[in-house]
Amino acid sequence: MLIWLKSIVKGLYQILSVLIFLLLWEIAPRIGLVDTIFLPPFSKVVLAFWNLIITGELFTHIGVSLVRSLLGFGLGLSVAIPMGLLIGWFKGFESFIDPLVQTFRQTSTLALFPVFILLFGIGEVSKVAVIFWGVQWAVLLNTISGVKNVEPLLVKSAKSLGISSFSLFTKVILPASLPSILTGVRLSATHSILVLIAAEMLGANAGLGYLLFFAEANFLIPKMYAAIITMSMLGLIVNYALVMFEKRVLSWKEELPTGT
Repeated sequence: MLIWLKSIVKGLYQILSVLIFLLLWEIAPRIGLVDTIFLPPFSKVVLAFWNLIITGELFTHIGVSLVRSLLGFGLGLSVAIPMGLLIGWFKGFESFIDPLVQTFRQTSTLALFPVFILLFGIGEVSKVAVIFWGVQWAVLLNTISGVKNVEPLLVKSAKSLGISSFSLFTKVILPASLPSILTGVRLSATHSILVLIAAEMLGANAGLGYLLFFAEANFLIPKMYAAIITMSMLGLIVNYALVMFEKRVLSWKEELPTGT
């Protein structure tokens, strides 16, 4: 019973800051601290959110955004992870390709969106392409870092056993770099949603970004905030789902004792 009570108290404490923020959001417009035209009380936003749910409009936009995001994200991983493994493993290739990688990763993803529109049109392909481009860099750089920072003692020990280069890579390098790769995947997953939202605001007829832009353009302020909250919730769900996946995949990794 005591353990159960402690768990409840701990859970409430962890969300206390969020509850305080929402309470302030509800009170501030009602007592005149902010203009209700631009920041309506949180209860009105909840009502708008509920209306989006019961009409099914919200799920339509979420579905469209998720399909676009998953396509671009999946394509991005299929390129970034193998490329990161190659760059991290072959030092000569890293020296050759690194200037190009550093140049591309400093280029704003959204700045390239007009280029993708010119190349692929304003339809679905350009939106998937901008996500594909945007998710590359966190995964790529974390993969490179993971391969390069494998414990040298592990590599030396494996080589002393006469292991082949292929086996060294698949049985030592790849498993040891997996935590860094998964961190990059988690960062890129959230980023893919953010990039997509911006792309949908620039040219789309469905999706969360379109919903946000439509609500703002038509001065449907509670609906606009409901769209923003939906995006935040979606990002949190994706992040925590990937954290749980990461823990499950890396369950073999033992915690090092304190002080070692």
